Amino acid sequence: MCNRYSLSVPAASLFPRYNAKEAANPVALPTPELFPRKPAYVIRNADGVRTLDVMAWGFPMMTKGKSGKDVRKDVTNVRNYTSPFWRSTLANPLRRCLVPFSAFSEYGQIRGDDGKLPLHWFDVPSQPITSFAGIWRPTDEGAVFAFLTTEPNAIVAPIHPKAMPVLLHPEDEERWLTAPMEDALSLAEPFPTQLMRALS
Repeated sequence: MCNRYSLSVPAASLFPRYNAKEAANPVALPTPELFPRKPAYVIRNADGVRTLDVMAWGFPMMTKGKSGKDVRKDVTNVRNYTSPFWRSTLANPLRRCLVPFSAFSEYGQIRGDDGKLPLHWFDVPSQPITSFAGIWRPTDEGAVFAFLTTEPNAIVAPIHPKAMPVLLHPEDEERWLTAPMEDALSLAEPFPTQLMRALS
């Protein structure tokens, strides 16, 4: 699953791109590459205004470890839309968000000579800023977000045959933020292959 992406544009460029009127929690992100449990920018609706916010990537969930003790897991990708863990958040338009990115990565399936899986990057060359379809919720540690995944398209599938993030066309972003759940989830489909590019 996608557990690393990049945003290579300054925060100031997000305001005109998303018609965001205010920053609820502005902070300078330390690196263009973004990782689970680290802060990242999201755009959400708040009191009828699109708001640029900063949240940690990953919904915390407690699971049983091998020793039988509770272990915290931060879930970054939403695949099973019918799971009760996600359903109530998906059903609430105010808990949906847009996650801006420049490129996202997936690990390949064949290890290199160094024993490591190669990292491959993808982008949408016509769009310096593209959006993942995301959801968010408040926690005791602050707001967190995750984004949806779907079947991979023909560019991503040879690298990661299980899934790819849900990328939104700009004209579908408002629909994701405001539509009833089933209508919004109809946007969760592979992004057109011809609009994407493999960078590595």
